[in-house]
Amino acid sequence: MRRRMVAGYWLIASLAWGTTADVRARTPAPAVEKSTGQPAAQPGLDPGDLDSLLEAAEKDVVQLAQVNVGGMAGQPELGATVSSVGRQDSTVAQSPAAVFVITSEMIRRSGAHNVPDLLRMVPGLDVARIESDSWSITSRGFAGHFANKLLVMIDGRTVYTPLFAGVYWDVQDLLLEDVERIEVVRGPGGTLWGANAVNGVISIVTKKAKDTQGALVTYGGGSEDLALGGVRYGGTNGQGMSWRVYGKHFERGPGYDPAGAHDDWRMGRGGFRLDWELDRRRDDVLTVQGDYYGGQEGHKMLLPVLNDPPDYDRTLIDAEGVSGAHVLGRWTHKIDEDSDWTFLTYFDRAMRWDDLTSQQIDTFDAEFQHRFPLGPRNEVIWGLDYRLVEDRFRTDGFIWNVAPDGRSMGFFGGFVQDEFTLVEDRLSLTLGCKLDDNYYTGFEYQPSARILWTPSPKQSVWAAVSRAVRTPDRMQWDSWSTKPAWWRLGQDVYFPRITGNRDTFSEDLVSYELGYRALVTDRFSIDVATFYNVYDNLIDWRYDWPIPVGDHQYLAPVVFENNAAAQTHGVELWGHWTVRDDWRVSASYSFLDIDYDYEAFFFSLLDPSMKSPRNQARLYSSWDLGRNWEFDLGLRYVDSLSRGIPRYITMDARLAWNPNKHLELALVGRNLLDDHHPEYTEFRYPPEATEVQRGVFAKATWRY
Repeated sequence: MRRRMVAGYWLIASLAWGTTADVRARTPAPAVEKSTGQPAAQPGLDPGDLDSLLEAAEKDVVQLAQVNVGGMAGQPELGATVSSVGRQDSTVAQSPAAVFVITSEMIRRSGAHNVPDLLRMVPGLDVARIESDSWSITSRGFAGHFANKLLVMIDGRTVYTPLFAGVYWDVQDLLLEDVERIEVVRGPGGTLWGANAVNGVISIVTKKAKDTQGALVTYGGGSEDLALGGVRYGGTNGQGMSWRVYGKHFERGPGYDPAGAHDDWRMGRGGFRLDWELDRRRDDVLTVQGDYYGGQEGHKMLLPVLNDPPDYDRTLIDAEGVSGAHVLGRWTHKIDEDSDWTFLTYFDRAMRWDDLTSQQIDTFDAEFQHRFPLGPRNEVIWGLDYRLVEDRFRTDGFIWNVAPDGRSMGFFGGFVQDEFTLVEDRLSLTLGCKLDDNYYTGFEYQPSARILWTPSPKQSVWAAVSRAVRTPDRMQWDSWSTKPAWWRLGQDVYFPRITGNRDTFSEDLVSYELGYRALVTDRFSIDVATFYNVYDNLIDWRYDWPIPVGDHQYLAPVVFENNAAAQTHGVELWGHWTVRDDWRVSASYSFLDIDYDYEAFFFSLLDPSMKSPRNQARLYSSWDLGRNWEFDLGLRYVDSLSRGIPRYITMDARLAWNPNKHLELALVGRNLLDDHHPEYTEFRYPPEATEVQRGVFAKATWRY
């Protein structure tokens, strides 16, 4: 109540005496209708809704308080909202973690039209395209087609597949105009988010329905992205209920392969969101949203064939079908200014099929979270979660097999975190722990301790010690896959068979982090993060005795086993410079060193030091040219990989014109410095990787 009274007094004083120019810019004086002499209705605001005015003023008071307490929060890049670090809204400047936020304005000006390409701008994140429809995305090492140490969420819904604890990025497609922000936490997040949040957390947050009112139509196409189209419409009943519906479609051509690429890709999806303020005071808010998608993806795969000399393999060109849907509900109840609770539940179904195999995975999830103060210096957050996963597979039995072909698996957990204020506005300590009981390994615990020191309003230092675990997945327990022949001895041909092992247990990480942020001048800020990670019980392979399957033909079992360890360390630097009011430049550099120790008899194909670049650098420039023109430029350098991927530099550019407030016309070029270049390779592992080509496309966006 006190905050609402202060907000009301502040708003009245600002409008009466004009002491705050920023507020006047956001809430202009009402225009007067010539015919009636009465104030005209302002866009997006009910003139009779005093609560809307008070809510807007209250947000401004909170923002001003953040600026006064920590001056860095007043800067756009350090004041961006982030909720994935502490499960409550804060800012980058006030977060004791290595976090980067891609804002909606950065999304608009990037020229990207999928989430993986947006993630390329995050310092310390390794993004490599495998095929036209698949990526390897990871943080702080351990890249791969089945990268399994990065948790990804969309509006609180976990989107990794229980099959390999990674992400099918092809089906995480969104209408990017509806994305509010993408939060990327580099480093462990298991204390709050559970297993698989080992090296980082990506949280995609979409806009509220009330922020997407009216109509939007976007369409474009070009050399590689053949067609890009989307439409969205939002409305409200004027009594606290807002909604939107959308649909989108795209078609992408194949990548580059001298022997012919067959990874063309097309996808369509649609969905809705409903936000309902259940009472006048907005203490209870219900959100319901859902999506449906379907598409087809081309692949070229090298498959093993027995009794087929001399190569014992064949190339299969196939089209994989994908389809899925989800529905999510969230109920948030505000108890008072410092206390609230949230209940979230969702159901997700994901299906994939081709000529050889098919899979269907259903996930039901329910989570409860409660935040409350414990005395004047403690803020506690605790929660419980339950997840049920049911799957079913159809396999060919030789190339790929899952046994049993269906499982029902339950996961239960809880967490608690307490933020202690040791010195007001200067020093805070956050302690927390996640306890889980999972289907594969039973009980797991993941504690962390984080400290934030703000020696001055324009700089902060943070440090953290965390433990995180990654549990085995269905593929590492219950499946085998036979690969094309890797080696021969005389007339003998050996087909590796990668085999699951139900004796595998969780991988462990203990992480030590240290970071520093500073507003060097009013126009220049820096963010530095360093880390030292110690991994134990990593799952690698061991080689078993060959099994004869024909004349001079053998299966060579390659069995998953906890027989590896690693130490990694690195640094991630990021800086932002507002050169002028119409020109902004940001740059980042990341260094990663991996020391991997394994017990495989011959060699390890899972060695992460062969898959992750040692050095990466990025430079981005956004320039407002005047007369409603915008020019954006991005340069990226990626170091070479030992698997035959040379270092490369690539450039993206965007030129846009806004002839009026409703229309935007943009010309975008991607990977402009060469005709094509490779970013990823996997040793004789289907599907075959293709190279990234230069692409140019045009796009028109109309909003009303």
